[in-house]
Amino acid sequence: MSSDNSAGSSPRGPSFLSLAGLLLLFAVATFGLAALITNIFEKKQEARVPFVRLEEVDEVTTDPKKWGVNWPDQYDTYLLTVDFEESEYGGSEAMPASKLEEHPWLKRLYAGYAFSLDYREARGHAYMLSDQEATKRVTERNQAGACLHCHAAIIPTYRRLGLMEEGKTEVTAEDLAADFNWPAVMTGFKAMSGMDYADAHAELMKTPDGTPGDDQTHPVSCIDCHDPETMAIRVTRPGFVQGIAALAKSDDPVVHLPSIERWRNGKRERDYDPNLDASRHEMRTFVCAQCHVEYYCASKETLFFPWGNGLKVEQIEELYDDHKFPDGSDFVDYKHGETGAKIYKAQHPEFELWSQGIHARSGVSCADCHMPYERKGAMKVSSHHVRSPMLSVNRSCQTCHNVNEGELKQRVEIIQARTQGLIERAAAAMTSMLDAILAAKAAGATDEQLAPILELQKKGMWRLDFISSENSKGFHADQEAARILSESIDYCRQAEIEALKLRAPDAPPSEADIKEVEGITPDDKAPNR
Repeated sequence: MSSDNSAGSSPRGPSFLSLAGLLLLFAVATFGLAALITNIFEKKQEARVPFVRLEEVDEVTTDPKKWGVNWPDQYDTYLLTVDFEESEYGGSEAMPASKLEEHPWLKRLYAGYAFSLDYREARGHAYMLSDQEATKRVTERNQAGACLHCHAAIIPTYRRLGLMEEGKTEVTAEDLAADFNWPAVMTGFKAMSGMDYADAHAELMKTPDGTPGDDQTHPVSCIDCHDPETMAIRVTRPGFVQGIAALAKSDDPVVHLPSIERWRNGKRERDYDPNLDASRHEMRTFVCAQCHVEYYCASKETLFFPWGNGLKVEQIEELYDDHKFPDGSDFVDYKHGETGAKIYKAQHPEFELWSQGIHARSGVSCADCHMPYERKGAMKVSSHHVRSPMLSVNRSCQTCHNVNEGELKQRVEIIQARTQGLIERAAAAMTSMLDAILAAKAAGATDEQLAPILELQKKGMWRLDFISSENSKGFHADQEAARILSESIDYCRQAEIEALKLRAPDAPPSEADIKEVEGITPDDKAPNR
């Protein structure tokens, strides 16, 4: 009998080639699976050990380069804050254009104040100390040392001054590196607030930066927002710690800051402490709010954040109205150079305006938008190239908004253009008010007559400055920005109207003879009605 091979297979089993193919396929699959498992394991290990400490950093290491050895991904993006290119949203490696030339009304707003000498668009964090050292506001006017609170990696200098105030005659780098030492930092902070800028800067130069033989001054760097032992986020600025504690004690609703609400509902056995009470997510806002806020930083008293009544523009104004300097005089930032009105100068109240907006209420932190996450291997790293979200829309905005990039940019541009339009209207009202007040003074208006007008001037200019100095062009809270600017226009126009009344005094009584009107038909001869 002959066998049937028509099906192409041997009745004794698969051919050698088929068996070899199966073995090869199995081997490839096994190798692929092993590679996948190995890769997953490596990624998990990488995520579990987020950094390798190759360089020791401690509480005196203000030089970010040493931190960069341990955390190269974050350091690489920090270096990008040198901003090689100027954009609509700031930045530039060159000196930015003068705002005073672009908006001449600013010179009148700041008449009598150092900002009328030099005021430019801010550049990246890398320039925050060198730009301050070079501005005419510092080189041509005597400024307070408190300005370094936010422009330099200043905490080791505070600590050194504090230790010296406590009686230590020689403070070494080892002393400064030992621990954070809040009591000494607070003492040094108060001491420096009383110095002028030159003396404070000289103290900064005396403080080691953690790199022996190469001590330099540095702008805000890693040590200002991170614990050198754990890399955990922390706040280090005494002004913020005291300001947020005062806010917690106020009655201002802060539903966007739940840890404060929890502290208020607790035992209140100590002051609110962001480093103990805040969530990590809140800290992603607080580290920025150490500096991007309103504050008093001249030399008549220690720097402070005016949050004791709340964060709204009128709450801060009310606190300033009631505040006295230590010598008993009324609080004021400067006397206006044209009218003599006592004016409050707004700094850059980003945190305060953000607190009134939809993103704060939605739980979006500063870092979510300005330092968006990036994927680095198995790691999710927050970019330290701090800048406008409009330059990273896909990572800053589209993680939440399922809208195309062009549409998102257009929405922002509309809000900012509308805010800028209102700023220009408020500025026009402000300059008209100043002209009217000057005319009233020229017409002989007395100080008593001008006093309520100058009070209106202060209110109008404070609100205009609050929004024009804030760096989001209204985006952080567009309706709140519009409200504040509309109030600015109203106060300035009220002042203008009152000043115009003084410029055009009441007409004197007429001495002309009054003749009776002739040609009128007497009543007794008038036709009956």
